[in-house]
Amino acid sequence: MDTRRTVKKKLVLKKSVRSFISRVLLTVIIFLVGMILVKSDSKIKNIILEQVYNKNFEFTKMRKIYKKYFGNILSIDQLAMKDQQVFQEKLSYQKANSYLDGVKLSVSENYMVPVLESGIVIFIGEKEGYGNTVVVEQIDGIDVYYSNISTDGIKLYDYLEKGSLLGEAQDKKIYLVFQKDGKYLNYKDYI
Repeated sequence: MDTRRTVKKKLVLKKSVRSFISRVLLTVIIFLVGMILVKSDSKIKNIILEQVYNKNFEFTKMRKIYKKYFGNILSIDQLAMKDQQVFQEKLSYQKANSYLDGVKLSVSENYMVPVLESGIVIFIGEKEGYGNTVVVEQIDGIDVYYSNISTDGIKLYDYLEKGSLLGEAQDKKIYLVFQKDGKYLNYKDYI
């Protein structure tokens, strides 16, 4: 019985590896074709530059397109046992007040800020009126600004799971701003 399981696991692993390799090769081919088009035609080059550098790139739309044509992205947990998160929290606060385009939350000292929804880090830096800010593009397409927090170990384009640790609140307050398609959303619908 154990040999059947072992053989089955090896077959699943081989199929997953082949699938991964074919996806990587297809991505490389598409990239190379794109580079050839950019080098050979200045009109295409200008269109690509306009779309990539002057517009907000939405990772969630790209993920949906990828999933539609190629299936789910092969994750390491398909090949190995899944690790359990140590930090798995929900947002808690004492008081919420409107602030600029979002909300100011009063929290306890050294409050550990959780990620509200899984997504990709698309900005890390200072925002005027908010302080140190991390912007996460959630899987539902909403950009969330987490401000007045210190973040150690978070890098641009990191994928963060819902409930995982984002950082630590400074001065017993954090600011949250919710935005989609350039429009600010009512924070009461999301906290």
